[in-house]
This record gives sequence, C-alpha cells and structure tokens, in this order.
Amino acid sequence: MKNYDIKKVEKKWQDFWYSNSSFTAVDFSEKTKYYALIEFPYPSGTGMHVGHIKAFTSLDVVARKKRMEGYNVLFPIGFDAFGLPTENYAIKTGIHPREVTNRNIKIFTNQLKRAGFSFDFSRVVDTTQADYYKWTQWIFLKLFEKGLAYKAHSYVNYCPSCQVVLANEDSQGGQCDRCGSEVIQKEKDVWFLKITAYSESLLEGLEHVDYLPRIKMEQINWIGKSEGVEVKFKIKENNEDLLIFTTRADTLFGVTFMVIAPEHPLIERLKDKIENYSELQEYRNLAAHKTEFERLQMNKGKTGVRIIGLNAINPVNGKVIPIFVADYVMLAYGTGAIMAVPAHDSRDFSFAKEHDCPIIEVIKGGDINKEAYTDIEEGILCNSDFLNGLGVKEAQVKITEYLVSRGIGEKMINYKMKDWAFNRQRYWGEPIPIIKCPHCGYVADNNLPLKLPEMEHFQPGTDGESPLASLKDWVRVKCPICNQMAERETDTMPQWAGSSWYFLRYCDPHNNKELASYDKMKYWLPVDWYNGGMEHVTRHMIYSRFWNQFLYDEGIVPVKEPYARRTAVGLILGEDGEKMSKSRGNIVDPIDIINEYGADTLRTYILFLGEYEQPSPWSEAGIKGCKRFLDRIYRFLEKVDFQAKSYSKELEGPINKTIKDVGSDIENVKFNTAISKLMTLSNEYAKYPKLSKKDLETFIALLNPFAPHLCEEINEQLGNNYSMVNTKWPNYDESKTIDNTVIIAVQVNGKLRGTFPIAKDSDKKALEEKALELESIKQHITGKTIRKIIVVPNKIVNIVVN
Repeated sequence: MKNYDIKKVEKKWQDFWYSNSSFTAVDFSEKTKYYALIEFPYPSGTGMHVGHIKAFTSLDVVARKKRMEGYNVLFPIGFDAFGLPTENYAIKTGIHPREVTNRNIKIFTNQLKRAGFSFDFSRVVDTTQADYYKWTQWIFLKLFEKGLAYKAHSYVNYCPSCQVVLANEDSQGGQCDRCGSEVIQKEKDVWFLKITAYSESLLEGLEHVDYLPRIKMEQINWIGKSEGVEVKFKIKENNEDLLIFTTRADTLFGVTFMVIAPEHPLIERLKDKIENYSELQEYRNLAAHKTEFERLQMNKGKTGVRIIGLNAINPVNGKVIPIFVADYVMLAYGTGAIMAVPAHDSRDFSFAKEHDCPIIEVIKGGDINKEAYTDIEEGILCNSDFLNGLGVKEAQVKITEYLVSRGIGEKMINYKMKDWAFNRQRYWGEPIPIIKCPHCGYVADNNLPLKLPEMEHFQPGTDGESPLASLKDWVRVKCPICNQMAERETDTMPQWAGSSWYFLRYCDPHNNKELASYDKMKYWLPVDWYNGGMEHVTRHMIYSRFWNQFLYDEGIVPVKEPYARRTAVGLILGEDGEKMSKSRGNIVDPIDIINEYGADTLRTYILFLGEYEQPSPWSEAGIKGCKRFLDRIYRFLEKVDFQAKSYSKELEGPINKTIKDVGSDIENVKFNTAISKLMTLSNEYAKYPKLSKKDLETFIALLNPFAPHLCEEINEQLGNNYSMVNTKWPNYDESKTIDNTVIIAVQVNGKLRGTFPIAKDSDKKALEEKALELESIKQHITGKTIRKIIVVPNKIVNIVVN
C-alpha cells in the first residue's frame, strides 16, 4: 500500500473543516463549556515560526480532545496588530501600516489553516480595527474616571532608537525590548495606569488559580511585596524629616550614613544650604544619562557625592551621620532615600570603604573587617543598646514598637512594582481619548471610537514627540465641557493595551453596544486553559489580570481572575542547540516543513520533541521518524478485518492502557509521552496480521488531536460517514488496564538465575513447573538435591538445593 498523498489529503480536510465551520463555538449551549486560549500572535510579514506551531498545537490538541469528550469548546484566534515592527517596516518601505497589517493577517490566517488548527475563525479580532479599539479606549476612560489613569511628570525609560517611552517591563536589562538599544532616563509628561492600586489584589488572586509554580513566583517577585517600617530621620540643619522604608529596622543602630537618589526633591528644596551644589549638579547630570539597569548593577563601582551642609540624625541613637547622593538609589523605589548599614549589606560596605564611613556590626557573626556579614535572617543583636542579646525576630518586634510609640516610625507595606507607563510617541497605536483644556485640565473624549487619522508621513517626531502632533487640524478641538479651544492628546497607547482584554472580546466579538455581553462572558469565563511564553508572565499577564480585576470591581465582567489555568511553552532551539536566529542561519520555516512532510508530521514531531515546558533542539532525523510513524498508521488499513467489530483479544489490554495513559498525559502537558505511548501501541498492532475495525478506530481517535488530517482520511476509508471533530473520545475499562502478564524471578539458593513471563495470578504448581523448565535453572540444579521450593505468587520462585 502506498503512502498517502499528504498535500491532497490535508487540503481536502482543511477545506471540509473550514467550509463547514466545524470548530464554531455555540453561545449558551447545554454542553459544558471549555475555553482554551493561546496568546494571539503579532502578524509579522514572515508569518508563523516554529514557536507558534508548538504553542498553538498544544492547545489545539486539548481543544480537539475536549470536543471529542462532549464539551462546547471555544478556541478563538485574533491578531495583536498594533506596534513598532509594523510601523518601522512601513517607514522603511513607504507602505502604510494599515496595508501592511491587512496583508500580514491574510498570510498568517492562511498559514494557521495550513497547519490544521481548529480555531473558531468566526470570532477573529484585530486590535487595529476601530470596532475593537473603541472598547480599548472605553476601558481607558473608565480607568481615567476612577483616577487609575493619570498624567505626571516623571523620569522614564526612553529608547532613542524607537523614540518611545518604555515601561519597566519593556526595558529589562537596560535594553529596549523591541530593538535592543540602550535605554536612557528622560524627564517627560507621561500617562500612567495605577496598577499599584491592585498590587495586593493581584497577589491574592494567585491563591485561586492553577498556574505553574514558576509563573506564580515570577509574578510575586515582580509585584515585590515587602513589609517593614517607614522611619523618620531628622535633617540636622532644619529639623525636616527625611523618610526611608526598611524591612530591617532591627539594624538601625548600625546606620552610619544615608543615601538619596540624584532626583530627590530635597536637593532643590535645600540647595541654599548645600555648599557643593555645583558638584552635585554635575553628578546628577551624569546619572541622568544612565539607564536604570546601569545604576542598579551590583558589580559596578559605587559612585556618589557627599552633600556638604546637610546631615541626618539617627533616630535611635542621636548620632549625626552624613548624607550622600548616589545613582544606585532610585527615586521611584520606596522613598528615594535609604539608610545604609555597611556591616550587613555588601553594596553599603563597598560604598562605606570608598567614602571612609564607619562600619558598625549589629548582628554577631562574620568578620566585618574583611566583608559585610549578610547572613542575618537569624542571629543575635550587638552594639544596639536595648536590643543587645535579642534574636533577630524578637528585635524586629521590639524596635518596631519603639519607633511607632515615639512617632518616628510607622508600619508599612511596600511594593516593588511601579505604575504602568502607558503612552508611546508613535503613530501605529490606539489614540488616547483625552483632551487637554487650558481651563478644565484633562478631559475625557467620550465620542468613541477616536479613530487613528490617516497620515502619509508617520515618522517619529523630534525629541520624542508623536507624529500625530503634526496634524494641527486634528489636534485642535473644542473642550467638551467649556466649549473653548483645546488640544487632543497626541501620544498613542502601548501595544500591551489591546492584549489586556482580548480574551473578553472573544466571548462576543461582534457586539457594537458593549465590549461583550455580560451573559456571554458569564457563560464562557474564566478561560479554562491559557498557554503562552514565559516572557509574558510579568507583562501581558499582570496587565491583563489588572484590567480584568478592575472591570470586575466595576461590575462589567463576572469573574475576578480571567485565567483558571496557565501553562508555559519551552523554546525550540536550532539543530546546533542555540536559539534560532537569522544571524546563526538555524531558523526552521514551518511552512517548508509542511510542504515537505505535511502538517500532521510537523504537529506530531513538535510535541514529541521533549518535555513541553523545556527548550528542545530541532532534529531533521526526528521529523523523518514521525513521518514514518504516521505512514505506518495509514498502512494499517491493509490489515483491517471489517467483519471484526470488537477489539482483538490480544490487543484489548494494550489498547485500554493506552487510552488511559494518553488521556492523562494530554491533561498533564506530557504530550511527548502521549505520542510515545501511541508509537508503542502501533508496535503492538504491527505484530499481528489482522486488526479489527474497532482496533484502528480507537487508535485514530487517540491520534486525532495530534494528526487530524490523517485520522479523518483513515476514518473515511474505514467507511464511516462522520467527521472525527466530534467523534467520541474512547473510554477504557480500568480492569483491562492492568497488565495480565507478570515477570517471575527465579532464584537458586537466593541468587537470581533467570526470569520468565506467565499469566498473572498463576497457581504455585504452574510457577514451579515453569521455573524448573528453564535451561538457566537446570544448569544450577542438575546433580543436586532439591530440598524445597519457595513460591511468592506473581513475584519469585526460590529453589533451595544441597
């Protein structure tokens, strides 16, 4: 029997599925709902890469299995299409971003269908369409109405290459997330979303969801909750309070200097008292050109300048201590000032050595003449007056009581997460629906959607100004409150805006009256299984959870947490074991693989690569092996006995066991072992000259989520007139999943001399007879007297001889 014609078969079944709307979800169906969600893709000009295939195929397997189990499955797709790559390409080529986006979405959609994904294409969303971003703008105005969207003058991360403000999440490591350029600090008026107001709620919500432990931990670390004390240090020269936040108030007696951020307002406020103000200004100017990453690097030299003319007073011992300005302190973190305990902090220790500050041990241990002693989670206090001799935990309680009772300290909770810098100075994004009126201030423009105006020239403006600022007729508008002339906001929203609520729109994508029907959201939400990359768990996921929780508080959505379960996909590496990149020449084009081997082979191989959540190198030999496996399954058609309606007796056990194992493995993200078990079962099938029709029907039902085109074709050739889309997932008989054969160990005088297989629960006589027949046993008992034979059923036969 020839191998099947891949291109012909796959096109045939793709045409069938998509022309018959085989994957359309039904609102309010009586079936139990199941909402499977992938991170909707950015439609680049090159189309899908193998990472998309891996991420999408995994949940396609889940979605197909759930349909077979009788669920009403929502498995939607859309496009996160605003953003810099399209705009930069448009600037380079002169083709408008709208045209580029439309073309790329068409390419992407065709590729998605060629891979056989069971998306509900009737619910496609595109974040760049006005009927979608109308509701993105509407949510922004809701946030603005509640004081959770505000504009402030601030130091921000700025990419000189992309000419945009970046959130902390977009500039980790001091580099632009998009272009890799070094990020600088820049003073600018910036729109922020007050995500910090939801810090505690975002943490609490993690207790009610099924996320991978490392996903939870990354979010917990990003939010960065810390409980401590805000302490007042007096400035000696004018008795003003200088506030610091610390989680280690027990070390206050070891404070020998203070450090404030170069941007701290104290410097300008008291500059008349500062004797070396010009020196400070020079240092501040240098700090302004450093990225946050550069400033916080632990291994860099600790530069700083002492403020001559200002000193602080340690509130617990009254000692006068110097104040320094240093760039490793950030204004946006805590209070912008820190107390330095050089005996127990490596950074402070280095700084103290550099600037000749005292180093006082306050927790016993280590040798502070050599280095800071930082292992201080436990220990005994010393050089600390009334705390001497106390353990760390007891000292923390006592010093906190002391500070609070005297009005020089207050218990406080701090969060590392900062408010979300929400505007970009580029063209291709959602316009921010705000009008700035000289009389009324910032005013909401409720005439939505505020459409992105057409522009021929959309290059970034000078000095970080948005291209929209050049459209004077569009910018000038009457204030909706006082009817006086005002100006529109010309910045646009970041790409993260549209992806912060797309999972809601899928519930009701064509609704023109509201972002989605409450009843439809109540039916579909929460998302049952969400899958995506680890790189998005501290950006997109936190942002979208924030928006959802806000909308829940406003009574707009029915669930507080949008995602019940979240898993993560591991990278696919090149054959050289390195990350795929054009420069390395190790990129694999999934469409080339589909053209040569077929979509089913690609789908099967990509989930067979290794543990799903771990990086796995590509292997050309591996893809060929999966192709041979699928060809073998097709050739099983030659062996089918159409008269045999039940399982072949010798295959009944392996089939039931495989049904159980494959179902469990899919649910537990063990796609590689599920495929391995199907391969093992195929080896069992290959042993016999004939298969019953049910044998093969069950096999293709289990294989269908992975290789749906092939399974549809085999099913049709078996004479069945139904699609595999909604065929029933096989049931298994638990009693038949238990192996019916056991391996018996045979010992002579306690030493293992052989083994043999036998039916489970065979009687002692049968075990003795079988053991004595073994040639390896005869060699050790011939010419000897058998004193006794000890039998442990299903395990051991021990022959005792003289």
